[in-house]
Amino acid sequence: MIYTKGLDVLLLERADRPGFWQSVTGSQHEGESLEATAIREVGEETGLDAREHEFQAWNLQNVYEIYPIWRHRYAPGVTHNTEHVFGLCVAAPVTVRLAPREHLQAAWLPWREAADKVFSWSNREAIEMLPERLKR
Repeated sequence: MIYTKGLDVLLLERADRPGFWQSVTGSQHEGESLEATAIREVGEETGLDAREHEFQAWNLQNVYEIYPIWRHRYAPGVTHNTEHVFGLCVAAPVTVRLAPREHLQAAWLPWREAADKVFSWSNREAIEMLPERLKR
């Protein structure tokens, strides 16, 4: 999740499902660490270099059922996914460079509005954790 200390959250609208908003997501390549995966996906989907900002593993995992519309991306019989949550705090909302095959548009929204807009329960929960996480 990419956010500011002012609690604005970057959301991306999926190209393959207009109206579905989410944080940066992606899949781990074989042999790649989870941290390297997160840094790579941020770069691919936004053009940002996570290493230039406050980047941290949240040590939070969510297991969820993969929506049937996206199961074709996985090996036959795979129905669940484990998501590892990372946070990237930037000083202020920045312009991002979208991967046009993946996302239609980006929006910086106040955290409550962002939590209401995302389609994923796990995204919503992570966004709702932001105020408490920033107090640490």
